[in-house]
Amino acid sequence: MTHIACDKSSFSNSIANSLRGRPRILAEIEEEERELWKETNPNLIPIESTYQGPHIHLPLTADQVTLLINSFRKRKLLHAHYVLTLLHEARKILQSKPNINVASTTLSRHITICGDLHGKLDDLLTIFYKNSLPASDNPYIFNGDFVDRGVQSVEVFLLLIACLLVWPDRVFLNRGNHEDFSVNIRYGFIKEIMYKYTRHATRIIQVTEDVYSWLPLATIIDNKVFVVHGGVTDRTDLKKISRMDRHQLITILQPPMIDGKMTCDQEEWDQVVGILWSDPRPQPGCHTNSIRGGGSFFGPDVTEAFLQRYQLERIIRSHECKPDGFEFTHGDRVLTIFSASNYYAEGTNKAAYVKLVGTNLVTQIVMYVSSSHTSNAEIQQRQGYVEQSALRELKQLIYASHLLLIEKFHMEDTEQSGKICIGRWCDIMKEVVGLQLPWRLLCPKIAKLDPLSGNVYYESIFQEYTIQNKLAEQNEPSLLETLYRSKDTLETIFRFIDTDGSGLISMQEFTDACQLLSKHLKTSMHQEEIQDLAKSIDINKDGFIDFNEFLEAFRLVDNDSPSRRSGNHVCGLFCQDER
Repeated sequence: MTHIACDKSSFSNSIANSLRGRPRILAEIEEEERELWKETNPNLIPIESTYQGPHIHLPLTADQVTLLINSFRKRKLLHAHYVLTLLHEARKILQSKPNINVASTTLSRHITICGDLHGKLDDLLTIFYKNSLPASDNPYIFNGDFVDRGVQSVEVFLLLIACLLVWPDRVFLNRGNHEDFSVNIRYGFIKEIMYKYTRHATRIIQVTEDVYSWLPLATIIDNKVFVVHGGVTDRTDLKKISRMDRHQLITILQPPMIDGKMTCDQEEWDQVVGILWSDPRPQPGCHTNSIRGGGSFFGPDVTEAFLQRYQLERIIRSHECKPDGFEFTHGDRVLTIFSASNYYAEGTNKAAYVKLVGTNLVTQIVMYVSSSHTSNAEIQQRQGYVEQSALRELKQLIYASHLLLIEKFHMEDTEQSGKICIGRWCDIMKEVVGLQLPWRLLCPKIAKLDPLSGNVYYESIFQEYTIQNKLAEQNEPSLLETLYRSKDTLETIFRFIDTDGSGLISMQEFTDACQLLSKHLKTSMHQEEIQDLAKSIDINKDGFIDFNEFLEAFRLVDNDSPSRRSGNHVCGLFCQDER
């Protein structure tokens, strides 16, 4: 809401105002809510003693998301009791969302958008492996079509719902044309639920259908990028969409009817069909989408008029399979992103997701094909490589200043409660430690917080640290700041080496890059040295170098600079060439 208040346009304010109408809508469907809960209450389904799948409890945590991932990999089914629990909790969160979400990158400085997944769990896990799980500093938009066609639609949908519950302000779920039970009947999701949950399938289908109707219809990022599943038409009116009651649209294939009469405005239904079913075309104008039987084909002139009308810069949409997982059209003003690899058959297409980075939301596309290397990799382990090494050095620096920090904390804590507000904690850390870091985001990783007040137990930052070696040397602060500040430069180098854009550097790609740079800088390295270096950077020994492993190698090189071994020499070549 803070982000909206600063916007120059009136449209974002209309989204904010649409939230005020929500209590009236909820009051009208109060009886429906009670009836749904009565019929689908999870407590009606006991958990048998023979059940061997994952157990979860509320409030859901990131560790439980990891538990679900590991269980789904092993083909373990989540109990129907827990499925209904997750779905009902998701309904509560989704009911508070506006029809058009507003996402901000003010804190995270980036956001990731994923396209159609269509029940392909391997692809979702590949995304999490490459890009890490959602977090306060790692937001995601999943742009519809989570289910159908793939054989693990239940698991994909439940994982996305679980992520929404853990990170409700950092995970955005847009509705797609397949979040519709009229479509699911034909394309497999209904059949999958009935097969996996025979006795309780009716209850699960009933709640899932209701969850669909509460999914937001689009997301706007930083008042610049419009993210929607299908596209736009020459009649798309975001103000009308933001004010309608989306919950009435249980299905989009046909308008809601009671006793032969429509229960919603025809224009509102047309608006939703247009944004969920339309496709871009190079020809100008807006024409009926005869191939799909719904929505429109919209041309570059329609895109330009829409963007100008709402003072936006571009559209990101999904809805169509592309050979490389993405496609730019309409003068790069429309980007299609499709995140299900091998969609029709093995080898038919790559998948992709897109990251928007920095204040200008620079586009970074990552292509991939899910494989056993990525879908079975330990996601939590991959997350920790750089984080753990950086936090280890950060804690070392903090402990080196612990006397001055304690003095400052005690001066602030006049009541001697052992805790201070997070704002003052950040100010003191910045002043004493002397590093320009995102202290508010780092706080939960290095200190304990009071769950009720959110205040920081300031002495907790010293509790887990024990001196094993000498304290940080004088060059260490600049080392840590370099790690944070040089990440964009190192990512550029990484993308240079990753010639196929897969998000992973193969052994051959690393070798080719070393040989090219050695030739360019008139230096020499033996093939064996390059191979040994590549293997040493491949920390998890999966035969590929991901970005965190690459970044960790540079940290070790800088930390070991006096020795300047062959590995340091090669990394020095990369840095010299980048300069």
